[in-house]
Amino acid sequence: MGFAGLPFVCVLGSAVVLGASGLLALPFGRWPRLADRLAFSFLALGTGLGLAGVLLALQSAQPPELDAAWSLPWGRFALEIDALSAAFLAPVLLLPLCSGWYALGYWPQAERRASAPRLRVFLGILAGAMELLVVARDGVLFLLAFEVMTLASFFLVTAEDEQEEVRRAGWLYLVASHVSLMFLMASFVLLRTLGGSFALDAVPSGAIGLGGRTAILSLGVLGFGIKAGLMPLHVWLPPAHAAAPSHVSAVLSGVVIKTGVYGLARLTAILPDPALMWAVGLLLLGAASGVLGVAFAIGQHDLKRLLAYHSIENIGIIVMGLGLALLGRWAGRPELVGLGFACAVMHVWNHALFKSLLFLSGGSVVHALGTRELEHMGGLWRTMPWSGALFLLGAVAICGLPPLNGFVSELYLYMGSLRSLGAGSAAAAGALVAPVLALIGTLACACFLKVFGTVFLGHARGPRSRAAHECPWSMRGPMLLLGGVCLVLGFAPRLVVPVLESATRAWAGSGTTFRLELPFALISGVMVAVLVLAGVLTLVLRGRAARAGLQAVPTWDCGFAAPTERMQYSASSLGDTLVRLFASALRPAEWKIAPGGAFPGRATYASQVEDPVLTKLGFPLAQALAARFVALRQHQTGRVQGYILYIVGATVVLLLVVLPAAELLKRLVLR
Repeated sequence: MGFAGLPFVCVLGSAVVLGASGLLALPFGRWPRLADRLAFSFLALGTGLGLAGVLLALQSAQPPELDAAWSLPWGRFALEIDALSAAFLAPVLLLPLCSGWYALGYWPQAERRASAPRLRVFLGILAGAMELLVVARDGVLFLLAFEVMTLASFFLVTAEDEQEEVRRAGWLYLVASHVSLMFLMASFVLLRTLGGSFALDAVPSGAIGLGGRTAILSLGVLGFGIKAGLMPLHVWLPPAHAAAPSHVSAVLSGVVIKTGVYGLARLTAILPDPALMWAVGLLLLGAASGVLGVAFAIGQHDLKRLLAYHSIENIGIIVMGLGLALLGRWAGRPELVGLGFACAVMHVWNHALFKSLLFLSGGSVVHALGTRELEHMGGLWRTMPWSGALFLLGAVAICGLPPLNGFVSELYLYMGSLRSLGAGSAAAAGALVAPVLALIGTLACACFLKVFGTVFLGHARGPRSRAAHECPWSMRGPMLLLGGVCLVLGFAPRLVVPVLESATRAWAGSGTTFRLELPFALISGVMVAVLVLAGVLTLVLRGRAARAGLQAVPTWDCGFAAPTERMQYSASSLGDTLVRLFASALRPAEWKIAPGGAFPGRATYASQVEDPVLTKLGFPLAQALAARFVALRQHQTGRVQGYILYIVGATVVLLLVVLPAAELLKRLVLR
């Protein structure tokens, strides 16, 4: 077999090995440690094969293609590994590997005999399905892989299905994913009807009118937006991420929701002649998701729900980058295309890395304390320094601060937004991205100051925090790997510039010419110098303090004779000002007993921010529909004759819809 076929041997072999990794370990259930390590070994083998296929595909002069007929009545088994697919394959392969590695210490079969084998099986199936989805070039094959991915994710989310909260989150995810699938089916059927094929190839210019293209994209935005967690289509995401085991949450946030981004990118790539309203619509959706996602995160007290809302925020940033790239295609400005799409692709990587790092380091806290509530945490830096340092690294990266990788992708978006000022009056709408991104970054910094201060600084809140312990090396290893890649991409982003440029050309067309030239070396050098200077000053000041005989003393107790751990700032109080600022959108509920009198008694304060899209719209609508369907039960009489009549009636209606009823009636009358 020639070089052109070798990438597919690697990628398809990888998908098979990943999909079977958990199944192959099932016969060894009597030896739980062996089963854990065997499943992880197959995950590692599948990941290695897949990454080899990606590297071979990137070196090919032409993207490797595979097209074969199958026995299904529609579509074909069509695959292609272009630069866009390769860019998404990298996190799809890396994150399940890190998750399986982390599970060796976090979810071992020796302690979780019932759920650990199931998690291993469906983690492998999920990884294989996502790999096939990203290289599929046929709508039917894409939807099949999408459905397998959905079902595997459902069984991963509901690992602890003995809990009602987990069952509710799992069913909500399953319903939302199948609503997403319905929209995608409608989009692909419309593409087949207007374009003549289910193939996910570039549609010739003029083959489909503007109205048809807009309808196809609108349905795709609804379907892929639900999967990606775009506001206000995000209702499944916070409950599912919170309910799933932490290493599963890392995969859900790191790569599963990115399949929605990939679908949007692929759909906008094949539809020609983008309209201005497409770009503006994506920019507005991205801005709303970014701002509201981080605002809702500030109001959360559940560590994993808070991180889940930050996924919505970062999906907003990615979609703003995609919208800016579409704006560049509409305006004929290749520099906007390059900067916008480079931001989108690199932020897909970056978010996969630092959000997975945050979920895993947060998971070590949950593993040690047995709770996700921020109000029960505190002072963990003393007992969990590794987890604290790695969480801090992820927090700096997600806030877009230099010199880490989040800064690089956001700098692309800033530069693209500013350059849109010279692209004409309509295209100048892209300039609004810069202040929105600045607001998102500011709110993200405030949110993670709250989280890090509450969880790792201060004094321990209660016996759980005082008894906390550091996680084992099997959990630290994948966190160190993810943190190391964050550092590499932050300090040396030029290493991936060729891949970003290739992915952008695969999306926009090979005729698009641009160069991604930004002064990363200068920026990284300045930041390294600042960090070194800060470290030197810290050492100098500590040395002077030691020589002067200064001693550490307790924090000022504000006049209290016996301060307690409850007198610290809580997560509620740290976020109170910003929650009030966004109160019209967040609708916080508060419970407060204020101190009063000369000798005040007990005072308490608590707040809770629920998701109004789910509680005010989603649940009431579902209950109303359920009540309507319950009314149909009166027609279930149990009489076979009635059911036969229903079937005959439905068949007649379908025949009238499918067959040319008017033409047949005309022929009968004329005869």
